[in-house]
Amino acid sequence: MKGAKIIGTGSYLPEKILTNFDLEKIVDTSDEWIRTRTGIEERHIVADDEAASSLVVNAARKAMEMASIKPQDIDTIICATISPDTPFPSTGCWVGTALGIEGVPAFDVSAACSGFLYGLIVADSLIKAGTAKRILVSGVEILTRITNWTDRTTCVLFGDGAGTVIMEESDDDSGILSSYWGADGSLGDLLIQPAGGSRMPPTHETVDKNLHTIYMKGNEVFKHAVRKMALAAEKVLVKANIKPEEIALFIPHQANIRIIDATIKRFGIPREKTMVTIDKIGNISSATIPISLDWAVREGRIKKGDLVLLDAFGGGFTWGATLMRW
Repeated sequence: MKGAKIIGTGSYLPEKILTNFDLEKIVDTSDEWIRTRTGIEERHIVADDEAASSLVVNAARKAMEMASIKPQDIDTIICATISPDTPFPSTGCWVGTALGIEGVPAFDVSAACSGFLYGLIVADSLIKAGTAKRILVSGVEILTRITNWTDRTTCVLFGDGAGTVIMEESDDDSGILSSYWGADGSLGDLLIQPAGGSRMPPTHETVDKNLHTIYMKGNEVFKHAVRKMALAAEKVLVKANIKPEEIALFIPHQANIRIIDATIKRFGIPREKTMVTIDKIGNISSATIPISLDWAVREGRIKKGDLVLLDAFGGGFTWGATLMRW
């Protein structure tokens, strides 16, 4: 059974940049405090007329150009997001319409920061099963619209953007070698957007209390993130019979530089083999890995035959890792 490989990558970040110095004017914080605790220096903010689907479309056009394909060549659309255009229709459906892709399955995956890897694993399975031939997989978030700008512990973390890949069946030894994913809903309250769903429908009270924004218990999330990301990485390498030192590039979710450093220390991957973009984009949940992957490809940090490890942890809690040969 042949696996699936990535034939094109693309990313898009909104033009507006919010720096740490800008945040100093909004909440009680400082550039030094943010940089030393998170590694973030700036993040991108959407314009008023931008939605999740429009970010995906911009990223997808770049991926399709790299892959030398047209929108009509895509037969499945998967969007990983927790900040969709609308609860329904899915962002995937809006993307298909905007790109002029008709009649193909399109849907969203909700797994927070692990969403893109969940989407990759689903796409890999669909291609192996013969259900799809060429799939657009995207991670996209507009987290600044669900951020509590009065909470100094969380508002400094998040940004907006989208990353997209095009996947098809591999005709050689390249492609996804192994994957691992998991979830634990019992810890969901540690990182949550409380209101807006059927459990807590919108009311004047939920809006007044900022319950439609992100709530996070950072210290608890940190501990679980490091353990689960290290576990996920170990699982995929063991399944593929690959040693950590064989990895050419490690692309972790960009949540916090301390989480990244703790994970690579625990797993034995050197910093020079680790893709770090958090300083320029912040935490964009499901979009950080595909954006970072696109940057790595375009910067020449990934060559044909390289082993690339993707690893994420997010609200849910969810986690996952994917190992691929480029």
